Amino acid sequence: MSESFYTQRSGCLMRLMLLSIAVIVGAWLLPGIRVESVWSVFLTAIVISLLNNLLRPVLIVITLPATVVTLGLFLFVINAVVILLASGLVSGFYVDSFWSALLFSLVLTGVNYLLEWPNRYINRRNFTEKPQAPESDTDDEGFTPYEEIKD
Repeated sequence: MSESFYTQRSGCLMRLMLLSIAVIVGAWLLPGIRVESVWSVFLTAIVISLLNNLLRPVLIVITLPATVVTLGLFLFVINAVVILLASGLVSGFYVDSFWSALLFSLVLTGVNYLLEWPNRYINRRNFTEKPQAPESDTDDEGFTPYEEIKD
């Protein structure tokens, strides 16, 4: 059975490659984002991935009231904070302002969605009905399917 590339052994590397492509596209589209080299792109993808997995859940729990009041829109602010932290940690990745980080996080989300989209449909499992047991199945010992037991 074919598996998604996220569940295979190379899944982490594939996610980093997709995030690296999204960083390149975001830096190309937005004037407030600069990336100096290919290594800084890959390092940025690693740092953003680590921050998303380690720090973002903590930030979500801490800011839960603000997230509820804004109906989830505060999550965009958390994404921008993660981008700003990544720009502070990676020497070849520069973000000019909070608004650039906010737009960059939106671009990353959109590009990642578009890049992962084919995988969702190529490796989708087709759910079919379970095959019926043959009529000669005799493990019921004469009971009908909905027979009630009376006391």
